[in-house]
This record gives sequence, C-alpha cells and structure tokens, in this order.
Amino acid sequence: MPEPLTPHEPFDDGRAIDHTGAGGATDLAMEEGESLEKTPGGPLGTGPAGKPRSLWSDAWHDLRRNPVFIISGLIIIFLVIISIWPSLIASGDPLQCDLSKAQEGSQPGHPFGFNGQGCDVYTRTVYGARTSVSVGVLATLGVAILGSLLGGIAGFFGGGSDAVLSRITDVFFAIPVVLGGLVLLSVVTSNTIWPVIGFMVLLGWPQISRIARGSVITAKQNDYVQAARALGASNSRMLLRHITPNAVAPVIVVATIALGTYISLEATLSYLGVGLKPPTVSWGIDISSASQYIRNAPHMLLWPAGALAITVLAFIMLGDAVRDALDPKLR
Repeated sequence: MPEPLTPHEPFDDGRAIDHTGAGGATDLAMEEGESLEKTPGGPLGTGPAGKPRSLWSDAWHDLRRNPVFIISGLIIIFLVIISIWPSLIASGDPLQCDLSKAQEGSQPGHPFGFNGQGCDVYTRTVYGARTSVSVGVLATLGVAILGSLLGGIAGFFGGGSDAVLSRITDVFFAIPVVLGGLVLLSVVTSNTIWPVIGFMVLLGWPQISRIARGSVITAKQNDYVQAARALGASNSRMLLRHITPNAVAPVIVVATIALGTYISLEATLSYLGVGLKPPTVSWGIDISSASQYIRNAPHMLLWPAGALAITVLAFIMLGDAVRDALDPKLR
C-alpha cells in the first residue's frame, strides 16, 4: 500500500498544503489572486492598475488593433493635411489654365493630364479635397449638434414636446434629399459653400434626432439616473453628467458614417449644377465638366471620381470600425 502523505509534504509545484485541506486551499486562492493583481494589464477588461476600463477606453483599446480603423484613419489624416496645406504636394494654381493643352494626357510635371479648359487635373484634384472635406465636416457638425439637441429634448422631457418634434421630423423625412436640393439651391446665387452646408443641415438633422431621442430614452431609464433624480439632481445636471455621456455613442457612429454621405451629396449636387459653382474647385464640378469627354479624355473623369470614391469609402470604413468598437453586443 502507498504510504500516506505527511503534513507539509511538497507537491510538484513546490507549494505545501496543510493537512486540514481548507487552509491550504485558501492559501492557494490568495496566492492566485495576488498573481493576477501583479500581472501587467490585469484581468481581461481592466487597465494597467487593475481598474475596469470605461466604454471609451475599451473602444480605443479595440480600435488600435483594428486594421480597418488604422487604414481609414491614415487616409483621412492625409486628406485633412492636404485640405489644410494643399501646396505641400501641389505647387500649381488650380485656376491657371492653358487652352493649348486642353484634354492632353499625362506629361512631365502634370501626372494626371489636363481638363477641357487646359487646367492641371492633378492640382485641381488636390485642391478639390479642401472643398469636399470642409463641406462634409461642417455639415456633419451642424447636423450632429442640431439633431442631438432636438432629439435629446424630445427624449428627455417626452410628452407634448416629444410629439411635436416627432411630427416635424416626419415632415422632413418625407422630403427627398436630391429633389429638395434641386428646388432649394436652384434659387441661390452664392458661390460659397455655406448654402450647401445649410441645406444639408436643414434636411439631415432628423436622422440624428431619431438616434439621439432613442438613446436618451434608453439612458434615462437606467438605475443611476433614477437614483440621481431621487437625490434631487436638476434636469440639466442629469442631462450633462449622467445621460449625455452614455447616450452620445450612437450619435458619433451615425455622424461618422454620414460624413462620407455628405461629401458624396455635395458632389452630386455640384454635378447637377445646383451645388457649388465655378470658380470654386470641387470634385463634383470637375466630374460634371469631364463627363461629356469620357470617351476622348477619360483621365479627366477618373482622377476626381477616384479621389471622391476613396474619401467616401474611408469615412464609411471609419464609421463601421467605430460602431463595432462602441457596440457592446458585438464584443
């Protein structure tokens, strides 16, 4: 028969268990807990000090490891840089044209060739990024602010304000965007980007409003909001401190994806002749002027259209990556 183990006889791992059993198991559990606390980064879902990560820090942790976010982010950073300083990669003047070179192809110093007016297509494509990105960013900010404000008020207070704002939202949802742009912008004679931005904000806020309303209704039903209300917190404090931080994530996701949509909408309206107008440099204007020469000089259309497609795709990819990181159901 095998000999019984003596007290404090070591096992293979070099640790001893007391012969009573209970005390030894407790010691092992305490040692395992200490080893987890000393592990860099802590258990899953915690930070370096063992503290639980917030939604935003957890989302950033996932985004840094998402190749879609990295690729789209690098493209967008590049677009922002050339929008602010286009002269970094294009030394020419987008409005300087030479009719003797109209529709000519690639030449030394002019890799994209020339358009129908003899303007350098490369320079106009680079400078067109400034207009498109500016319109997209400003329109998205306006839509996000107005839609979040109206939707948040409707969702938080409810009652009559919710009913009125919901019916107004339904009216704006019923207006076709392109048809509305043809009607509203056809009477505008300004050559600036502000009428186009104003139109996008006017017809774009209902979508963000619906998202914000639903998020606020969900957030205000949580226990911590009810506890703050029971402790006498004011409406403004509950909105700013408790509801807004927990309801803003869906708005950010939708706004990020919508930014690419607004860039393509500006190009569509400019192509139809009711958006931006010359001498403004825009991808939509260049695509419109090059469409009639697509058989003889396809380079005039391909380069601005390609830049537009890459830009819209980058913002949509960024929005998808942010949505995956902020949606707890996808974890």
